[in-house]
Amino acid sequence: MIDEKPKNTGTRKLFESPVLERLTRTHIAVPTSILVLYAVALFYWSLTHTALTWGIATLLFFAGWFVFTWVEYNAHRYVFHMGTYTKLRSKIQYTIHGVHHEYPKDKDWLAMPPILSISISTILLLLLRLVLGDYVFAFLPGFLVGYSVYLGIHYSVHAFSPPRNFFKALWVNHSIHHYKDGESVFGVSSPLWDYIYGTMPRNARNG
Repeated sequence: MIDEKPKNTGTRKLFESPVLERLTRTHIAVPTSILVLYAVALFYWSLTHTALTWGIATLLFFAGWFVFTWVEYNAHRYVFHMGTYTKLRSKIQYTIHGVHHEYPKDKDWLAMPPILSISISTILLLLLRLVLGDYVFAFLPGFLVGYSVYLGIHYSVHAFSPPRNFFKALWVNHSIHHYKDGESVFGVSSPLWDYIYGTMPRNARNG
């Protein structure tokens, strides 16, 4: 649970070490570029060094993207919004997500640092290779592009005014999560799983 009331200006220093503090902050373009390049390299490998056809690789790519939307929802709901019933859990939760709820306009906190992005991508590659074999080289790119799109959307809804088209719903949904009910609307890049799991408020459903 997140108790911090949002402040639309300012920031907060999380670490005493200036090096560690700097490593936890990043411009959105850095991790998104890394993720897309990583994805392109893996997908190229799938077409040139495995027996996967263009058709199968494309299906796996979009399957990976779809799976990411489910992971995004569950990570946001159960990890970023974990119960804070101990001091340690409260500190962890605040560091990974609570600070963003307290300072939602702080653009440096809107993306995972590059080192973590590369590390997690590589760990996923190694683990999923054990399960999926060569399929991972087409599946993981979709997952990583999905994550990159999520980062871009999340940055945009905090940094820019909502557009005058159907994408406005993403701005509205995330505003509900930040300013009205932090225990609902966990999907950022897609509201699909909020509808499936019943965490989309009635006013959003009817609006």
